[in-house]
Amino acid sequence: MLDTPEPRAFAAPVSASVIQRSPLLIADGWRDYQLLHCGFGMKQERWGRVNLVRPDPQVIWPKSDGPSWTGWDGFYHRSPEGGGRWEFKKQPPENWTIGYERLGLTFRIQPTSFKHTGLFPEQAVNWEWSSCLIREARATGREINVLNLFGYTGAATCAAAKAGASVTHIDASEGMVKWCRENAALSGLADAPIRYIVDDCLKFVRRELKRGKRYDAIIMDPPTYGRGAGGEMWKLEDSLWELLRECREILTPNPLFFLVNAYTARLSPTVVANLLHALLGDRPGQITAGEVGLPIQADTTAGAKADYAKILPCGIYGRWQSSA
Repeated sequence: MLDTPEPRAFAAPVSASVIQRSPLLIADGWRDYQLLHCGFGMKQERWGRVNLVRPDPQVIWPKSDGPSWTGWDGFYHRSPEGGGRWEFKKQPPENWTIGYERLGLTFRIQPTSFKHTGLFPEQAVNWEWSSCLIREARATGREINVLNLFGYTGAATCAAAKAGASVTHIDASEGMVKWCRENAALSGLADAPIRYIVDDCLKFVRRELKRGKRYDAIIMDPPTYGRGAGGEMWKLEDSLWELLRECREILTPNPLFFLVNAYTARLSPTVVANLLHALLGDRPGQITAGEVGLPIQADTTAGAKADYAKILPCGIYGRWQSSA
């Protein structure tokens, strides 16, 4: 017989938050990044002046007519045994930078052995959303403390700090936390109020609760699987709700927002919306959930945003925003 967890005190019978179904959010504010074209499991992107071709499991449609893969600078080849390797036509720079001008941010780009580059450009839609809320709150004189869990290389951390928040950045990887610090310096935030911490996210949240620390906003980007700084195992379906419940306890009485991102196909936007409703449905606010994506330039007609013929879906999000 399965054990049924005790109901938590915050599980109020009357909901004050409203769920709204949101359309696909398109990250089309970039100048230094473009998704050039994609098809047959691959995508070609421009990262500044460097063109990279990488696998993408979402791309199961055929490639459009037009430029072939021959214009690349770097090509990631998957290995049948798992993983893969980069092939470069000429010795590339060890790393380079690109900017997101709309928020005044600069990021270090470096191809890694597991095909990533250190940045998820589709997340710009969430950087802008959180930055707007923080700036509005700061304009009233309110101090905003943000917790960024599974913070990776810190793009969301930098966006929040740039908007005027104090940020605590948590990741289990020392290398990712160091990368975040570099991105902050590149973005003019070397002296910003950012705490850089290498730790297991759940353990850190529990310690913050014991210390009486509270946050006005929480951002999290949990992986499907992971391992904490001390070897703790993480599995999204088994661990996410436990982490969310603990995060609820370290929110201030009048929190500003709560953002959950997910890249796994095992979660739908509706699932994330339901989780946020179970977590924060008793508080006055609005819950939105949907997909984020990038426009494919080869399939885009010049002109209006509505002319995007194809969008590459890049993950899902769930947002709770206070209406108090």
